[in-house]
Amino acid sequence: MFTVTSANVNGLRAAAKKGFVEWLAGTSADAVCLQEVRAEEAQLPAEVRAPEGWFTAHAPAAAKGRAGVSLYLRREPDAVRVGFGSTEFDGSGRYIEADLPGVTVASLYLPSGEAETEKQDEKYRFMGEFLPYLKELRVRAAADGREVVVCGDWNIAHHEADLKNWRANRKSAGFLPEERAWLTRVLEETDGGYVDVVRALHPDQEGPYSWWSYRGRAFDNDTGWRIDYQMATPGLAAKAVKAYVERAASHPERWSDHAPVTAVYHL
Repeated sequence: MFTVTSANVNGLRAAAKKGFVEWLAGTSADAVCLQEVRAEEAQLPAEVRAPEGWFTAHAPAAAKGRAGVSLYLRREPDAVRVGFGSTEFDGSGRYIEADLPGVTVASLYLPSGEAETEKQDEKYRFMGEFLPYLKELRVRAAADGREVVVCGDWNIAHHEADLKNWRANRKSAGFLPEERAWLTRVLEETDGGYVDVVRALHPDQEGPYSWWSYRGRAFDNDTGWRIDYQMATPGLAAKAVKAYVERAASHPERWSDHAPVTAVYHL
């Protein structure tokens, strides 16, 4: 079995104080993909920067205190690559990938955007560059006999079933028609060619949501969004036997506004 977990930590130093260290010590995952780390490697305490039993790779953003992605792997990878060949985004702490035997594992933090602002324009530029790279990665990996799984906070709810209050958010970043159409392309067999692993295993379920606002009682009422995905090449997705959201038992037990999304693959 090969178990992969994706988690937006909403600041790794803060998450470490709230329970992330204990979660990592107890997880059975072989690969953990983190987003929104918001710290440089030297700023992380030793038990978070390089915990015993893990190979770690960190890709902080050039803008201090923002973004940042990391990989925690049970074994040393054959290669680690930061970025996807983008002049604008390779220093933004939004993408890192590693080659393990038979599979490339990646951590993605796609920009969140903000409707009708420059932030949304930035998000669209990122999406425009990233989709061709996803296709290139799939082709390159296949030539090397590898599958691919791109985990992370994609910051887009694909369908109405992927957020509780979809009617009120039709003009909100994360559920705009252009964003959803782009994610459809990622999943089109003749275009991006990837599979949404959680949705493939839970086709008729509302959610399962992976992000809840800290405001109000969103978590208690399960008023969430499903924006954290594991997008895998079809060969790997077909080997997924289980996928689930590690939702905290109660609001005080959360160490992020996101919950880890875990998939188990029978390789």
